Amino acid sequence: MKQTSDGKSRGRRFKGAAGSLGLAAILLLSASGLAAQGLSWEDGLQRDAPDRYTVVRGDTLWDISGRFLRHPWQWPEVWQVNPQIRNPHLIYPGDVVYLYDCNGRPCLGLERGQGVARLSPGVRTTSHRDAIEPIPLEAIRQFLREHRIIDDPESLDELAYVVGGDDRRLLSGEGDRLYARGSVERGGRVGFYRIGETFRDAESGEVLGLELESIGQARLERSEDDIAVLEVTQSRQEVRNNDIVMPLESRDLQTEFYPRPPEREVEGRILAVPGGVQFIGTLQVVSLDRGRRDGLEPGHVLMVEQMGEQVSDPRTGELLRLPGEDAGLVMVFRAYEKMSYGLVMQATRPLEVGDRLYNPRSGLGTASR
Repeated sequence: MKQTSDGKSRGRRFKGAAGSLGLAAILLLSASGLAAQGLSWEDGLQRDAPDRYTVVRGDTLWDISGRFLRHPWQWPEVWQVNPQIRNPHLIYPGDVVYLYDCNGRPCLGLERGQGVARLSPGVRTTSHRDAIEPIPLEAIRQFLREHRIIDDPESLDELAYVVGGDDRRLLSGEGDRLYARGSVERGGRVGFYRIGETFRDAESGEVLGLELESIGQARLERSEDDIAVLEVTQSRQEVRNNDIVMPLESRDLQTEFYPRPPEREVEGRILAVPGGVQFIGTLQVVSLDRGRRDGLEPGHVLMVEQMGEQVSDPRTGELLRLPGEDAGLVMVFRAYEKMSYGLVMQATRPLEVGDRLYNPRSGLGTASR
């Protein structure tokens, strides 16, 4: 264990942030040698980082890394694969994460604990479903079940839409039959969507995407000319005339994230937060005004800079904007062409729509400007 100049060990106790980061890609990263670059004992660790931490149910990888590291997203730089551990990319309650010296830099290793029951003549492991999550995935799953983005709002004109319900109903629910006009593909399920917010670039005015709210699902019974007969199989709200009918979006959620700064310099803004709340905190989903065309991918971590206060110069009377302050971290979990959805992993103060996003620096965790 590394000693500081005052003789105290650098190991103490893990402090949870909110969320977590998957390990499959992290193991690849370690194999590529990035861990050798690592973080320093002085700059990379929490002052009260523990020597060892026993994983408990409800932990996430971000929580655990936040106990050891000043910047939890830098977990890949200190994680070392233990070759005798079966499935080292899975961490279970009862396992022990420990801190040790790795060629003069801090590294984290893993000891199997209660996650494995040793039975003669073999070994029985716990289910993969019992492994801890990288981040609190249920919040993201729920969000993706209810929202999706259309890159080109004009394409809505080509989609089918509800024109009426059975028995002349204007509103329909689960078990009802309704009618849609337009092309509806045979086989599989379709979704009903209601038009939500249109997102635009604050400077150029370019349309970045149109958010659709999921209303429910249906199956196609039959089609006659351009009229489709649908049976509502699931509904969150009553389906109305003019609601959009389209194939369901693949909702497979990536569950293993490799936390890292974007490869390209990214500078953007928080576009919106679902529900229209004014202040944004940890574990809230936010819309970002940058997407795949800007180099963003799931797992990319961005710093959030809170806009400085606007004040009046006491001598000249002119309005001045004070410098901004670093206020949090956002990790991208779904990237569209022109915009993205991210999860606020850390917020040291309330965030707001319009706050600036930019690359964190991978070395010491401070931001590049």
